[in-house]
Amino acid sequence: MQKLTTTDSQVLEFRQEIENRLRLRVLEALEDVLEEELEEALGCPRYERSSIRRGYRNGRERRRLTTALGLREVQVPRGRVWVGEAREEFRSQLLPRYARRTREVDEAILGAYLAGANSRRIRKALKPLLGEEHLSKSAVSRVVARLKERFAEWRGRDLREEAYVIVFLDAFHLKVRLARRVVSVPVLAVLGVKKDGQKELIGLELAVSEAATHWGSVLEDLQRRGLRAPRLLVVDGHKGLQKALAHWPSSKVQRCTQHKWTNLVEHCPRHARNELRRDYHRILYAREGLEARQAYEAFLVKWRKLCPAVATSLEEAGEELLTFYEFPRALWKSLRTTNALENLNREFRRRTKTQASFSTEGAAVTLLFGLLASGQIQLRRIDGYKKLGEVLETWTQAA
Repeated sequence: MQKLTTTDSQVLEFRQEIENRLRLRVLEALEDVLEEELEEALGCPRYERSSIRRGYRNGRERRRLTTALGLREVQVPRGRVWVGEAREEFRSQLLPRYARRTREVDEAILGAYLAGANSRRIRKALKPLLGEEHLSKSAVSRVVARLKERFAEWRGRDLREEAYVIVFLDAFHLKVRLARRVVSVPVLAVLGVKKDGQKELIGLELAVSEAATHWGSVLEDLQRRGLRAPRLLVVDGHKGLQKALAHWPSSKVQRCTQHKWTNLVEHCPRHARNELRRDYHRILYAREGLEARQAYEAFLVKWRKLCPAVATSLEEAGEELLTFYEFPRALWKSLRTTNALENLNREFRRRTKTQASFSTEGAAVTLLFGLLASGQIQLRRIDGYKKLGEVLETWTQAA
């Protein structure tokens, strides 16, 4: 191992000195902000007498706080604030009374949890920086519990003011321990597209199956909270979901062309699949809707002779495969498949693959919600979102 020269040692000492000074500055800034917060609550600066004063100072207290810089001691100002005729102790919004960690530390703990680490691994990883005093197993659990509270609030939020032009519905599977056995169960996901093209998760429910009863329950809950029927529903061909769509009879339906392709391939002999792909693509990549319908009819005529099962499978979806042609061309790529939701599901699976199974169904959906709420998974706008204005205009006129 190469020894450090005198110059290298001096550079390291210089860097360490800079870091120490920066840490002091951060603490000083925190104490200054706490002072300003108290001044605002009292209505006047320190030592100033004024008729608008709303209380008085009451010294300071030392607080040991776990920050991103490690365990530090902070001087927190105290005061009494007049509320009407009553006098109450000042409560800082920046640093609540019983807080022992900064928000950044809590976010680091939550980020490690969402990445698949358990309480023991989180404490071990952060011990060199934060120590053990304020990073117990219960401390980690409390951070996770707050995420569960946020998820419960999100799950019951009012949707009357929300408007989604397009809604994608699909399911993916996770392994969860239910009734003392680890089983693969579907997570029913609902993804909405707002008028500015931004995708947003609307619903997330873990169910025993994808039966119409469970999908219907998800849609009924969204309606109960005030969600209006969207212009378009993009779905796969699951029969349970198809039946549940009756809750939104006014919405147009687009069947996922990728899911249908998978069905067609399963019914087609291997040697004929290239020809099948060419004929199917003539339907999906036509220049306009009339040409697509002609290709659709030609497909049925041809494949009824070559392989009747393939033609029957295509007929099952019907013209719901072609609904996207009724929308502006720029949106066709985004609307003909459930890929917008499939990409989200892929991210969910990638982030949760370190966990063999979840101990409870609540832990599974909470983790999935947390990945989005914390920003570890970010949703972008759909392709062609600038044309959504035209969709809204025709939608409004039709209504």
